[in-house]
Amino acid sequence: MFSKEGPRLVFRYDAEKLWIEPWGTNAVRVRATKLAQMPEENWALQMKVPQTDSSMKIEETGATITNGHVKATVSPFGKIMIYNTETGQLLLEEYARNRNDLLDPKCSSLQIEGREFAAIPGTGNYRLSARFESVDPNERIYGMGQYQQPYLNLKGLDLELAHRNSQASVPFAVSSLGYGFLWNNPGVGRATFGKHVMTFEAYSTTTLDYWVVASKTKQPSELVEGYASVTGTVPMMPEYGLGFWQCKLRYQTQEELLEVAREYRRRELPLDVIVCDFFHWPLQGEWKFDPVYWPDPDAMVRELKSLNVELMVSIWPTVDKRSENYDEMVSKGLLIRTDRGIRTAMNFEGETVHYDATNPEACDYVWKKAKQNYYDKGIKIFWLDEAEPEYNVYDFDNYRYHLGSNLEIGNVYPLCYAQTFYEGMTREGQSNVLNLLRCAWAGSQRYGALVWSGDIASSWGVFRCQLVAGLNMGMAGIPWWTTDIGGFHGGDPNDEKFRELFVRWFQWGAFCPVMRLHGDREPRQPQHGTTGGATCRSGAANEVWSYGEKVYNICVKYLKIREQLREYTRSLMKDAHERGTPVMRPCFYDFPDDERCWELEDQYMYGAEYLCAPVLVPGMKKRKVYLPKGKWNLLDGEEGWDGGRDVEVDCPIESMPVFVRPRS
Repeated sequence: MFSKEGPRLVFRYDAEKLWIEPWGTNAVRVRATKLAQMPEENWALQMKVPQTDSSMKIEETGATITNGHVKATVSPFGKIMIYNTETGQLLLEEYARNRNDLLDPKCSSLQIEGREFAAIPGTGNYRLSARFESVDPNERIYGMGQYQQPYLNLKGLDLELAHRNSQASVPFAVSSLGYGFLWNNPGVGRATFGKHVMTFEAYSTTTLDYWVVASKTKQPSELVEGYASVTGTVPMMPEYGLGFWQCKLRYQTQEELLEVAREYRRRELPLDVIVCDFFHWPLQGEWKFDPVYWPDPDAMVRELKSLNVELMVSIWPTVDKRSENYDEMVSKGLLIRTDRGIRTAMNFEGETVHYDATNPEACDYVWKKAKQNYYDKGIKIFWLDEAEPEYNVYDFDNYRYHLGSNLEIGNVYPLCYAQTFYEGMTREGQSNVLNLLRCAWAGSQRYGALVWSGDIASSWGVFRCQLVAGLNMGMAGIPWWTTDIGGFHGGDPNDEKFRELFVRWFQWGAFCPVMRLHGDREPRQPQHGTTGGATCRSGAANEVWSYGEKVYNICVKYLKIREQLREYTRSLMKDAHERGTPVMRPCFYDFPDDERCWELEDQYMYGAEYLCAPVLVPGMKKRKVYLPKGKWNLLDGEEGWDGGRDVEVDCPIESMPVFVRPRS
C-alpha cells in the first residue's frame, strides 16, 4: 500500500497511484492517476529545484512526508492532510465523505471522494475533481490570475479555469492561512472557493497534479517567491518598459505613426514605446508591413530610434487562406486542425486558421518570418495577440502533449505562443525579452509575458475590476501586467463624462507595472484604403492632447511622475526578476501582520514605498484611505501623516491620492 521511492512517498490502492514528494523549499507536489504509468509532464514546474532535507515515515496508521515547513500525511485509506510543521496548523484536508474508515469522525454515507476520477466513456480520460475542507470560513484567498469581477478576496467565488478575451486563468492561489496552492493542470475546468469546500476540477484529463508551499509565519512574500522558484521569474524588464507607451486602434499609415512620435518630442513629453497595432500587414499570416501604407519600415524604425522611441508591432497567430504562407504551412502541418467541418478558426477580416504554437516546427517557421521582417529591422518588442483564444479549435492528434482533450490546449496555448518569440529572441542574444500577451498561464512569466487585461469596456465598473485583476495577477506570479488606459471599447475624447474616467484611469496607470495608453475610440475613422489591412477601420485619436487642454495638463503631470519613478520602478523590476516579487500588490503583502490590510480591496502598494488609492467612482472629491502603521507623506501634499488609522484626503480631478513611506 505504502512504499518509498527515493524521496517520494507512494501510495497504491486498486487502480490509483498516488505520489507525494518534496519539490522545492517548504513545498510538496502531489500527483495521482489511474493510468498504468504516471505521466512525466511537469507543466508549470519547469525550474530545477535543489534537493532538500526531507523525511518520511511509514507506519500502520498511515504515512508522513515532511519538507521544511510543510508536512503531508496520508491515511491507510488514502486521505491527504497537509500541515505547517512550525505551528502544527492544518492547512489542507481532503474533503471525503465516505465509509472507508468507520472510525473517522467524518465517516458518511454520502460517498463523496476527495479525489474523484469520473470516467469519460470512450476516451480513456476522466473528469477530475479534487476537494478540500474549508478549514477556516474566514480564510482569504488571492491570485488565480485575471477575472473580470470586483472582488480581490476570492473566498466564496466560482472561477472558470479557461482563457477568454480579458480572462486569464493562472491557477496559483495564496491563502491567508499561510500556504500557496498551484493547480498544475492546464485543462479547462473550474475552481470553487466555498465556505465549506474548495474544489478544483479538470473537465478532461488523466492525472491529478498540484503543488503546495507553506510559510513559517504566513508571509505572503515567502509563498509567491517560493512559487517563482519552481515556475520561473520574468527576465529583467528592458529600459523602455519603465516609461510611457502610446497606442491606439490603430495607426493606419507609416506617416501617421511617425507624426504622433514627432509630436511627443516637439512637446517634450516622455515616450518610450509607440505601438503599431494589428492589420499593418497585407493579410493575416503575412508577418510583414503592407508596402502600400508602410512603404519604408527601415526608415521608420531609424527615425523612431533617433527620437529615442522603440516600436512595438502586433503579431497575430492567424493565417488567412489567401495569404502567401498558407499553402506552405498546410503542406508542412504547421496549422491547427479541426475535428470536423470547415477548417476555419476565425472569420474576422478573412477566413483564418491559427498556426500550431505547440508544434516546434511551426514556432520556428513563424519566428523566422518575424525575424526577417521585424526583428532584423530593429524591432525588438512584440505584441502577441492570441486573437480571441476562447474560439480556438484544435485537433487532439496534433497536440504533442496528449492531454486528452481538445479543449485543454486553450489554457496552455498562450504559454506556447510566448515561448515561440522568447526562444527566438534569446537565440539572437536578447536576454530581456518582452512579449505583450492577452492571456497567460502558470509559468508564462519566464517567457517575458507582459499580460494586458484584454478588450475591456470604457466604464467605471470595468475600471474597478481592472484594479483587482492586476493585483491578483501579481499574486498569481505574473508581475508584468498592464491595462488599456481608458478602456478599449468606446469612449469619445470629446465627451466630458468619458474625460473624467480617462483622467482617473491615466492617473492610476502611472502606478501600474507598465503604463500603456490604448483604446478603440469613438467616432470611428473613415476607411483609408481598399486593399490589405486598410479594410480594418481605425478608431478616433487617442493621444494625451486629444482630450482637451485640462485633461492634457493632468496627463503631463502624471507622465512626469512616471518618469521621476523610473529608477524606483527599475528596482521593482529587478526584484521581480530575481525573486518573483509583484510590482503592484495588495497592502497585506508589505504589512502581513496588520489585519486591516487583509481587508483592503480598493488601495494597494506600488512596491514597498508607494501606497496608491485610485479614484474608482465618478464625481469623488474626497477619498478615505487606510494608512498602515508608520509615517507617511502625501505625494501631492503635506508630510508627516501618522499611520495605523483611516484618513480622509482630498482628491480633486487633478490628483489621485498616493502616500509615500519615507526612506530610513
